[in-house]
Amino acid sequence: MNSHDLLTQYGPREAMEYDLVIVGGGPAGLSTAIRAKQLAQHEGRELSVCVLEKGSEVGAHILSGAIMDPRALDELIPNWQELGAPLETPVSKDQFTFLSETGSFTVPHLLLPRCFSNQGNYILSLSNFTRWLGVQAENLGVEIFPGFAAAEILYNAQGAVCGVATGNLGVSKDGEPTEQFQLGMELRAKYTLFAEGSRGHLGKQLISQFQLDRSADPQSYGIGIKELWEIAPDKHQPGLVIHTAGWPLDSKTYGGSFLYHFGENKVAVGMVVGLSYRNPYLSPFEEFQRYKLHPAIRSTFEGGKRISYGARAITAGGLNSLPQTVFPGGALIGCDAGYLNASRIKGSHAAIKSGMLAAEAVLSALSENRANDILTAYPSAFKNSWLYQELKQARNFKPWMSKGLYLGTLMVGVEQKLLGGNVPWTIHQRKADYEYLEPAKLHQVIDYPKPDGTISFDRLSSVFISNANHEENQPSHLTLKDQDVPVAINLDVYAGPEQRYCPAGVYEYVEFEGRPKLQINAQNCVHCKTCDIKDPTQNIVWITPEGGGGPNYSGM
Repeated sequence: MNSHDLLTQYGPREAMEYDLVIVGGGPAGLSTAIRAKQLAQHEGRELSVCVLEKGSEVGAHILSGAIMDPRALDELIPNWQELGAPLETPVSKDQFTFLSETGSFTVPHLLLPRCFSNQGNYILSLSNFTRWLGVQAENLGVEIFPGFAAAEILYNAQGAVCGVATGNLGVSKDGEPTEQFQLGMELRAKYTLFAEGSRGHLGKQLISQFQLDRSADPQSYGIGIKELWEIAPDKHQPGLVIHTAGWPLDSKTYGGSFLYHFGENKVAVGMVVGLSYRNPYLSPFEEFQRYKLHPAIRSTFEGGKRISYGARAITAGGLNSLPQTVFPGGALIGCDAGYLNASRIKGSHAAIKSGMLAAEAVLSALSENRANDILTAYPSAFKNSWLYQELKQARNFKPWMSKGLYLGTLMVGVEQKLLGGNVPWTIHQRKADYEYLEPAKLHQVIDYPKPDGTISFDRLSSVFISNANHEENQPSHLTLKDQDVPVAINLDVYAGPEQRYCPAGVYEYVEFEGRPKLQINAQNCVHCKTCDIKDPTQNIVWITPEGGGGPNYSGM
C-alpha cells in the first residue's frame, strides 16, 4: 500500500498552522529560527516558528570536522561565550602537509594562502554546538520536534509551497500498516524553509520542480569520513590543526585529510574525497583507513582509543554551483543550497549567516502581510553580504583542484595567495560527479591493507560506534528506480561501485539462486547521501526513513 492509498484510507491528516516552518534542526535551521524570533521580539509581534528534525534529538545527525569561524555567531548571539557555547578550543597552530607514500613535506606558514589560516577560529564538536543552539532556540519559544522527518512537500492551489507533511509511522516492510500505524501530520506555513543539509531529500525535489539550478554549474560534492579519538596526554597539542593533501589519493583525485587536537585529549581525524573520482575501485572509507597508517600520522593514534565514527556528504561546488535559493513559498538555506566554502573546509558560519538572511526576509514579508510568495529579499541580501564576497573569492577553488593536485595547488596559490581571490576569470565545471566514473576495465583493482583493529578498522565495527539504528520492519529508505540496473550495469560495467563508495556497508552483492543480486542493508545507513550522489546510473534514490532513525552522534 503506497502513501496515497494510506492517506485515502486513514486520512485526512491532522494539520497545524505556523507562520514559519523550518525543515532541519542543524546550524542553518536553528539559526533561522533564532533570528526570526529575535526580530519578532524586537518588533513586538507574535510569531509561531516550528523546526522539524529527523534525528532522534537535536544534533544527532550533525557531523563536521569541525573548525568554526565565529563571525556569523557573533552577529546572531553576541554573548555566546557568556551563554556557554561549546566552542571548545581556539586554534593555536596551522600546519599544511603534502604526503607521499612514505614521506611528508610541511609548507612554511608564510607561503599558505589566507583561506588556510584558522587564526581566531575554534575547534569544536558541531553536534554538541547544535544541541546548545537548540536550547537557545527553545528559550526564545521555538517549537522543535525531533524524531519527525519531513517526507512530503505541500503545495497550494497556485503551486506555491505551503508546508510539509511528516512521514507515516508504523508501516511494515511490505508497505502495509501495522498495529503501531500513525498517519503523518501536516505542518502548514506562510513560509517554509529547507535546511536539510547536503543533498537534502526535499531540497533535491524543489531544485528539480522549480528548475532552480538552470543557471548554475552542476553541484559538486565530497564525502567526509570522520573518527573521534582519545589519545595519550603526552601526544595532545590543544589547538593544533593539520591538513594534508596527496597520498593516499592519486594526484588526479580531489581530496585531503584533517586532524584537529581539541578538548580533553581529543583528536578529530577525517578525510574528504571528492565524489568526481574516476576509478570505480576507489573506496573513500579504505583510503581514510590507510591514511592513518602513514608514518607521519600513525604515531598520533598509537596508544589511543577510537570513540566514534561517522560520514556525511558535503556540498562543495560553492558560488558557481549555487542554485536559485527562493521559490514560491520558501527558500533553501545552509548546505541544502550549498553555501559551504570548500577552500576553507568550512560551512557552519555560512549556514548560520544564510539562515539569518532568510529569517530577515521572512519577517520583512510577514510585516507586509504577505505569504507563500517569493522571498526576493533573501538572495538580494546575500549578494550584499560578506558571505557572498567570501564565496566569490573562493569560487575557482574546487574547479582548479579538480584538474589535479599539482596544477590545482599552483593555481589556487596564484589566485588566493598572490591575488587574494580577486580575479576577473571564473572556471566552470560542466559535469555532475556521477558522470566522471569510468568503466572498471579502464582501471586496476586497488589492493587495500586489511584493518588491524587498532588504528585501522572495518566498516561494520565503525557503523556500530556511529550508534546507527533503524526500525527494521519499515520500507527501505534506499530505493531503486529499476531493480535490474544494479547487476546489469553497475556490477557488469563498473564492478559494483556502491560496495566501495558507501562508508557503512549498506550495499553488497550476494549470490541468489546462482546469480548475483544487490543486497541493501538499510539498517546500517548513516544518512551520508553518497549513494544518491555517486550512483553512475542515478538509479538509487535516498528518501526519508521513519523519524528518529539513523546515526546518533555525540561529540562529533
